[in-house]
Amino acid sequence: MLQITPQMKILVAVEPVDFRKGIDGLVRLCKDSLQQDPFAGTVFVFRNRRGTAIKVLVYDGQGFWLCHKRLSEGRFRWWPSVPDQDAPNQATTAKALAAHQLSVLFSAGDPDRTAAAPDWRPVGPRH
Repeated sequence: MLQITPQMKILVAVEPVDFRKGIDGLVRLCKDSLQQDPFAGTVFVFRNRRGTAIKVLVYDGQGFWLCHKRLSEGRFRWWPSVPDQDAPNQATTAKALAAHQLSVLFSAGDPDRTAAAPDWRPVGPRH
């Protein structure tokens, strides 16, 4: 079973992808275009040109999971157009998301409009 946790690195590819690509084609895209190691456990999210479907690729230590969701009507309205400016090592072809933002995207919502607590914050004495 595939489980998305807050500790996982999640990258959304900015450019649409040819959805005839399977696991091997998307793995090559992760290496070449996104400049990421697909075997590192990163969750990669791709969109088709029409914006009606997404594919999720992740390696779990034994093999790859490839999940495909196609909307029965409508489109995924939100999709990144610029890279995440807070990640200097990241290629300019992907945007990082938090796990709760990915859940919103799965429901065809806008991940940028979620209001959740940050993934990490220092724990200290209360004043």
